[in-house]
Amino acid sequence: MSEIHAASSMVPRPITDVAQSFGIGSDVLRPYGRLTAKISLSLLDRLPSAPSAKYVLVTAITPAPLGEGKTTTSIGLAMALCRLGHRAVVTLRQPSLGPVFGVKGGGIGGGRAQVIPMEEINLHFTGDAHAVASAHNLLAASIDNHLFHGNALGLDPARITWPRVMGLNDRALRSLRQIGTDGGERDSQFILTEASEVMAILALASNVENLRERLGRMIVGFIKEGEPVCAQQMRCVDAMTALLKDALCPNLVQTLEGTPAIVHTGPFGNIAHGNCSILADGMALRLADYVVTEAGFGSDLAQKSFVISSVERQDFGPMRR
Repeated sequence: MSEIHAASSMVPRPITDVAQSFGIGSDVLRPYGRLTAKISLSLLDRLPSAPSAKYVLVTAITPAPLGEGKTTTSIGLAMALCRLGHRAVVTLRQPSLGPVFGVKGGGIGGGRAQVIPMEEINLHFTGDAHAVASAHNLLAASIDNHLFHGNALGLDPARITWPRVMGLNDRALRSLRQIGTDGGERDSQFILTEASEVMAILALASNVENLRERLGRMIVGFIKEGEPVCAQQMRCVDAMTALLKDALCPNLVQTLEGTPAIVHTGPFGNIAHGNCSILADGMALRLADYVVTEAGFGSDLAQKSFVISSVERQDFGPMRR
């Protein structure tokens, strides 16, 4: 059975019903239509301080180009646990547009083990990836603006490490020569939005204040003497945080059988940690009996990162204050 046929054969539950099935009231939901909603961070004030759910991580060996079914397995396992009478939720990363339009296709499972609405999740969804791209490129523009207005920090144009991002693959932009607003030239590039350090930070942030602090510490380049220059010195971190404030809220959807699914952030495991967000997993661990998640890019990359960050995922409460 094709993914499209399987998805169209099921009647989805209203997202408010899905939320109520594992303890989320409609007052902390921000609906995006009938089948998708963002979970307000105000829910954190009502959750117990310690997690009660069992944490299930699905991983595999280094995947082949088409993957090995970690997402499908995670979704199917959460659905099976619900059939057995447990309150289970699956937490996944949002697919990136590059693989969606490439050989791999979408990233929401397969057959009857899918998360819906398929088209929205695989494409623009709630706009989180676009917010990351806007924040990332705002910092890139601020760097060029700083050079144009005299470069008071002494930033070395040849040692600027901050690229630009876009959602789709464009081979012509992977490596380019940029003519700067200051009249100079330097090597630059575009990378995928999901490979942005901003995306990785969004997945690791525990609240808006923590997000802003992490963004400010990002290194964008070096001065000629070798000292690093951070994003905070570009004086645009407040604006970046404002662009990301809605993207920080996890997204609630459902499987084909109505099992709750939180799809949030999309960091690549080969350059970051390849796991769902701290907030998504932290909320789920305090609301369900079982939380099933996956380590993208296999056990040699994302699983190791997951183990390192698992303490933050289970004990993020004090960081909210």
